[in-house]
Amino acid sequence: MIGRLVGTLAAKTPPQILVDVGGVGYEVDVPMSSFYSLPGLGERVTLLTHFVVREDAQVLFGFLTEPERHAFRQLLKISGVGPRTALALLSGLSVSDLVQAVSLQEPGRLVKVPGIGRKTAERLLLELRGKLGDALPAAAVAPGSAQHDITQALLALGYNEREAAAAIKALPPDIGVADGIKAALRSLAR
Repeated sequence: MIGRLVGTLAAKTPPQILVDVGGVGYEVDVPMSSFYSLPGLGERVTLLTHFVVREDAQVLFGFLTEPERHAFRQLLKISGVGPRTALALLSGLSVSDLVQAVSLQEPGRLVKVPGIGRKTAERLLLELRGKLGDALPAAAVAPGSAQHDITQALLALGYNEREAAAAIKALPPDIGVADGIKAALRSLAR
């Protein structure tokens, strides 16, 4: 099994890249989260990989971080989820967003990913519970709390989850919903 590649980035065509390792070019499919963080062409790159052998193909998947590869492997263990679906999920959600969606059991985040319907999202949430690691991202807050309501308000206003999480971090923990939304909007406007 190929576990890691270290070489020169020779080509980038989303979602596939070509890595030259000692004169051998490896075609590697990567999630968009890794794709956007890749170095420029001709620069050195290190990828953690997962090799999938099927009857009709051999495909190499690459990841810049161990949490991405771990999440990919956990997704593959779920019945009915293949490598393409797992790659699509990791392209549409960061690992921390996926962990947060699983911990809070929010299927709405998963259905935003093309190819994931409501039933599939609910099954994924059920089967992934407790399998993506114990560490929750800092933005994970309990439903019904003021911070959760503030986060939901920011998402409804069109901010993405990373922006909302950054704004929530800057707020005092005992702030009310209305004041929290105002303070978060002020910090996001900077």
